[in-house]
Amino acid sequence: MFYTVKELIEQSHAFPSVAALMVHTEVENSTRTEAQVRHLMSRNLEVMERSVKEGIAGVKSVTGLTGGEAKKLDAYVTSGQFMSGKPIMEAVRNAVAVNEVNAKMGLICATPTAGSAGVLAGVLLAMRDRLHLNHDQQLDFLFTAGAFGLVIANNAGIAGAEGGCQEEVGSASAMAAAALVTANGGTVEQAASAVAITLQNMLGLVCDPVAGLVEVPCVKRNALGASQAMISADMALAGCISVIPADEVIEAVNRVGMQLPATLRETGEGGLATTPTGLRLKEEIFGK
Repeated sequence: MFYTVKELIEQSHAFPSVAALMVHTEVENSTRTEAQVRHLMSRNLEVMERSVKEGIAGVKSVTGLTGGEAKKLDAYVTSGQFMSGKPIMEAVRNAVAVNEVNAKMGLICATPTAGSAGVLAGVLLAMRDRLHLNHDQQLDFLFTAGAFGLVIANNAGIAGAEGGCQEEVGSASAMAAAALVTANGGTVEQAASAVAITLQNMLGLVCDPVAGLVEVPCVKRNALGASQAMISADMALAGCISVIPADEVIEAVNRVGMQLPATLRETGEGGLATTPTGLRLKEEIFGK
């Protein structure tokens, strides 16, 4: 078992990959075989694929606050008029799609939470064909993300209610960045750099859901998480490093999360939730 990024890096050298280490760790800490562990992850991948497809087709949330924007993004990508790169725009579209499905109470795969579920799925499904990832390699992508996510969860957190959106979308983005680095042939050290770059860029991001619902600004924050993951992965693969090591960045995330007031930790009592429009929407949905 590994508890820090440093330990993850050291232990991974005894395995073919970070994914192999994660599978081994799961087997050691459960009653499942390697085949069973990989089968369960395969089912997670299937859920991700279905949620992206459903969201792109167009859905609306129960409240009507969100929905239909993944479909708009798909049309925009198809038009070729985008200014960002196509892979980033496809990842953004996919991320929004998954979280719009979540907002309508559809089936998604929490990675690591429901509110941040679009990031990892969005990046993987945007990049798997470009990187020529077969089914097993896509599962390895998810296991690698899980390995780094495990460290973040054990040393900081993954819930907006605990440490703000920096811990929720931030951790999802860091996980996706690390997995993308290794999927593109990068080293585990470069993956750790991608994690550090991502989390320091997300540091301090608050959790301020309008009406206390995981819709506004949560859906679009998944778009931010997906695009940040892509940028961080590219920076790490280019040789950029984080001056502050990944473990120290994660520690900083934890400290900042504890310093955030309760009003900015998913209570709906601060930030965008208490703007005039945010308060009006809350009243329209729940009454006075």
